[in-house]
This record gives sequence, structure tokens and C-alpha cells, in this order.
Amino acid sequence: MYLNDTPVLQVKNLTVCYGAACPDCQNHLEKNRCVLCNSIWAANDISFEVYEGETLGIVGESGSGKTTLMKSLYFDLEPTGGLGYIKDYKNGAANIWAANGANRRMIKNNIMGMVYQNPIAGLRMDYSSAANIAEKIISAGSRHAGQMTARAKELLDAVEIPLARMAEAPKNFSGGMQQRVQISKALANNPALLLLDEVTTGLDLSVQAKVLDLIRKIKAQFNISILLVSHDLAVIRMLADRTIVMLDGKIIERGLTDQILEDPQHEYTQQLVGSLI
Repeated sequence: MYLNDTPVLQVKNLTVCYGAACPDCQNHLEKNRCVLCNSIWAANDISFEVYEGETLGIVGESGSGKTTLMKSLYFDLEPTGGLGYIKDYKNGAANIWAANGANRRMIKNNIMGMVYQNPIAGLRMDYSSAANIAEKIISAGSRHAGQMTARAKELLDAVEIPLARMAEAPKNFSGGMQQRVQISKALANNPALLLLDEVTTGLDLSVQAKVLDLIRKIKAQFNISILLVSHDLAVIRMLADRTIVMLDGKIIERGLTDQILEDPQHEYTQQLVGSLI
């Protein structure tokens, strides 16, 4: 389906290691910890692609490396090694982790949008919802107040936040509404890639369903590529075209989501799928 396309995002051999990393770490790992030097390999040689209009799911238990991967991509965490290429940054020919501070800010503000598990990490809770969106637009270089207001109205309407509340601060909103404001902020500058990190964790089931429906609608409306992290295969099944399964900092299985769910090959994936049934 995507084989003839240039990836929106390509990651090669991403590694995040905490500790000195002795020369023989890889041969003495107990889960993701080296028994010789106690180094922790939070991400261990991770490679994958995301294509235009695709949702790639990343599933795994806590500590599997999912959030480490997302934080690395959004420059919240500096990788130990690896290469990352984004189609809209220097024609996909330059490693994003070698970019200087100005280019990293440009990538964050113009090419990617991030929605964190905890809305506090992605929103200014004391600012209005409209001001949160405006902050993202200003960070990309715009200063036109009328255009920012119009964009805020468009996005808040798209995520089903009543415009009568656009001047209200997210601290007054429910968790589900805060996530929707976060999504609208992430979309402010028409990013090519949307990063979603456990966006439904902690929400009531009915609210989860609304947020997931919203993400599907946003994907169709904006034809955006999505990297979706979750520990919940039910979320992955609903949204992801392809899925990679992570365990102890490594990718242990990958494929079309239907294939992963119907015929899992790795013992851990089989346990995950079994818990879903």
C-alpha cells in the first residue's frame, strides 16, 4: 500500500542508553538492563517508517520503550544514537537529531505535532484554549491576530470544543476536553506528522471512545500521518493501519494490524492478543 511512497518519517537504529554501556552490553542484557554494567537500554536499535496518510501503532507494556521513542522524536530526549529523517525537513535527506536548536524548533513547530498522555505536559493550563493554539502558531512565526483567532475557532470546532468556551482555560475542563484542546493545538500549523502518546489512558471508557472517534475524523479530514503509542491493543485495532510491538526496548514483531491481531507470532504478542479477547 505504501511501498512506492517516500516515508513521511524514517527512523534507523534509534538507541537510548542510560549508563556507561560496557563493550559487551548486548550479550549480557537481562530484559533491557546489562547485568555487567547496569546500563539501561530504553530503546535498542529501533527502525521503522511512517507513510503519508498512515497510522502506525506502537504497542507494548510499560517500560517497553514506547514513550522513550516518542520523546526522542519530539526532542524531549536526546538519543544515544540513530538516524531520523522527515520528508518535509531538507527533503528527507538530513538527520533530525543532528539539527541545531533553531531547526529542531522549526521541526517541532511546523512539521510535527505532539499530544502527551498528560495534558499538563502539552498545554498551558492557565491560558485560554484559543491562546494555547495561538502560542503554537506564534512559535511558527505568525503574528496575525485575526488569522490566529480564525484558526483557533476552526480547530476547536473540529475537536468539538464549544466556541463559547474558547476563552476559558483548560484547567476548568474535563480530562477528555483537555485532550481535545491538546489535539487542536498540535494541529495548529498543519503538521505532516502527529505523535499521540497514550492519549486515552486514564479517561473513562465513554470519553475514550469519543477521543478515538475524533482522531479518526481528524485523520480523514486533514490526511495526516499518525504515530500512535498505546499499551492497549483495542485502541491500536481501532486506529492503526500497521503495528509494531515493543518489549524491553526492542521491536519484537511488526506487520499489518489485522495480521498482528489474527496471527501473532511472538509469545508476548500472543499474550497481548489473548488478553484482548
